[in-house]
Amino acid sequence: MNGTFAEFDIDSADPDEAFKVWQAACARSCAIVETAESLDATVQWRDEVFTLRYVLTHMIEEYARHNGHADLLRERIDGATGE
Repeated sequence: MNGTFAEFDIDSADPDEAFKVWQAACARSCAIVETAESLDATVQWRDEVFTLRYVLTHMIEEYARHNGHADLLRERIDGATGE
């Protein structure tokens, strides 16, 4: 799965398949983090070099952003707001 993207057609997407793809990606990511020597380990992507620390921080930001989007959608559906 290295370097591949998963694509889903919204009309025929299978939620179970989507979760399996996501879980496999999470497991692969965890394995990479566990074997890294430190958070200062680097990876090159295209013409840039990133540390593991940067990648993990970026992923936290992305999850937070998308969870916020999902919360806004849920709020529009059920009308309940958080604290």
